Amino acid sequence: MEKQHVAVVGCGYWGKNLVRNMHALGALSAVVDSTESGRAIAKKAAPGVAVHSDLDSVIKDNVIKAVMIATPAETHFELAKLCLSAGKDVFVEKPLTVVVGQAKELVDLAQRSCRILMVGHLLEYHPAILKLQSLIKADELGSVHYIMSNRVNLGKIRTEENALWSFAPHDIAVILRLVGQMPFEVVATGGCYIQPNVADVTVTQLLFDNGVRAHIFVSWLHPYKEQKLVVIGSKKMATFDDVSRSLVIHDQRVDWNAGAPVPIKGDGVAIEFGSSEPLSIECQAFLESIQTRKPPITDGASGVRVLRILEGAQRSLVTNGSPVQFPLEY
Repeated sequence: MEKQHVAVVGCGYWGKNLVRNMHALGALSAVVDSTESGRAIAKKAAPGVAVHSDLDSVIKDNVIKAVMIATPAETHFELAKLCLSAGKDVFVEKPLTVVVGQAKELVDLAQRSCRILMVGHLLEYHPAILKLQSLIKADELGSVHYIMSNRVNLGKIRTEENALWSFAPHDIAVILRLVGQMPFEVVATGGCYIQPNVADVTVTQLLFDNGVRAHIFVSWLHPYKEQKLVVIGSKKMATFDDVSRSLVIHDQRVDWNAGAPVPIKGDGVAIEFGSSEPLSIECQAFLESIQTRKPPITDGASGVRVLRILEGAQRSLVTNGSPVQFPLEY
């Protein structure tokens, strides 16, 4: 793969990880951060790479072909639009934008200008999730009945977005990938305990046309950290624990005997999925898309789908769990 010239905008809590990975991949040409602390982090993480306080120098640099945006979510739309309009390929950390209409505008702009638009739905590049997806496609679990995900911890507590928008995009993206379709209904409930009108805890339910249900529990007001995904199939069950980095297939199901349901309990088998860092895989996928001009799996359209569900869940949340329905065709 020929060298790509990429700039990272934002070198804070998450952006510094993009800087580290792109520098290690030999593709980082510049870092932009408006804060002195962010620029100091960039200089330490990527010695010898140009560091700027504003985006203008990157926009005007014809050598830099792509930009990765890791700034607050409310800034994503304007920054991504500016970069796409300047002819740059663009990677945007989740969520793509905070409004579906803006996300659609970015997708349209990318298509018209023949630019790559990629969203940072990191879990979709996790080797364990890729392995789990292949097992489902191979019918190892049988028909999927339901999926449950927990993403809980004490902190990091945000003031500009609630726990749903902060934590759930990862799980929504993975569930859509595993089920292979959009839900037709979403229901969400939650509670605000620390700040008015900022939910600290939410439970979101997705109902799919094939009968699959998914439940997403997120919280930053929890006594312990857990990031776990459970998939229940007609033949077997699977659990992915991102904290312990384990994927286990459980030979468990329910059979029928003389008209009565009988739980069949078997052993769990740990599945190997390698030790590659998901973020490194994601960064390499962006570089590959830049070179091949083929859309990544987490393209702009997938970002729009996740946003549609987030907006529906938010609408349900503020109406005390009223169901929000989607058209089956998007």
